[in-house]
Amino acid sequence: MSTRSVRPSEEDADSPELTAVQAALAAEHAAVYGYGLLGGRVDGKRGAEARAAYDGHRARRDALARAVRDLGGRPVVSDAAYALPFAVADSPSAVRLAAVLEDRIAGAYADLVRAAEGPRRKEAAGALREAAVRAARWRGGNVAFPGLAERAAGADPAATGPVEAASADSAR
Repeated sequence: MSTRSVRPSEEDADSPELTAVQAALAAEHAAVYGYGLLGGRVDGKRGAEARAAYDGHRARRDALARAVRDLGGRPVVSDAAYALPFAVADSPSAVRLAAVLEDRIAGAYADLVRAAEGPRRKEAAGALREAAVRAARWRGGNVAFPGLAERAAGADPAATGPVEAASADSAR
């Protein structure tokens, strides 16, 4: 699944923090979409985990939208649909998608940790930690450097690349 690239406006070009907050917001939009899709394909304990993650990502999305406004920006909006990195037809593929979503969210928050200071940096570090823990639970194991896919041993670039919005012509 992918989020579109986040391009700052001319007035935002000088603010790495705002750019990183916008990127994290775009990633949260994609995660909310992804969990909405995969939630119906898992049940039992995994279903409860998916619902909790969905609620957590919605809350983070809303907080990031407020942060963008606090920084003087206009929050990036969610796309109607996002391209999935692979077909999600059953519970195992839904669990795999959840791990990919969390890996990508961790990357966005790692960037925000580098760009922010003070309380926003602390919040981003907490979100990175939460994403890494969820990814490890979904995957059944962890990676050496959560949020830093290029440093993870044996990282699959296709599984950790940017998330892009689906065009109106693409299939879900």
